[in-house]
Amino acid sequence: MTQGFVGNLTIFVLALLVGFEVISKVPATLHTPLMSGANSIHGVVLVGVVILSSFVEGTFGYILTFVAAAFGAANVVGGYAVTDRMLQMFRKRPVPAAARPAVESE
Repeated sequence: MTQGFVGNLTIFVLALLVGFEVISKVPATLHTPLMSGANSIHGVVLVGVVILSSFVEGTFGYILTFVAAAFGAANVVGGYAVTDRMLQMFRKRPVPAAARPAVESE
C-alpha cells in the first residue's frame, strides 16, 4: 500500500464515522430537510465528474464517469424535488369563496 492510499482511506473512514455521528444526532423531524439539502449540495459531485472527465482514458473510465454523473444528477434533481415539496407544505392554501366570511356592505 502506498502512503497516499492509506491517507485517503483514513480520510474516508473518518468521514464515515463523522457522518454517522451527525446523522444519528439529528431529530427525526429534521432528517428529511437535512437530507434534501445534502442531496441538493450533491452538485459538487457533478463538478468533480466534469473535472475528472478530462483525465479519463479507456472504456472503463468512461463508464465510471457516466455512472458517477448519472447518480450525481439524480441526487441533485431528487434533492430539489423533495425540498420543493417540503416548502409547498408551508405555503398558505387559497380559501374557497364559500368558506370566506361575508363582508358587510353599507
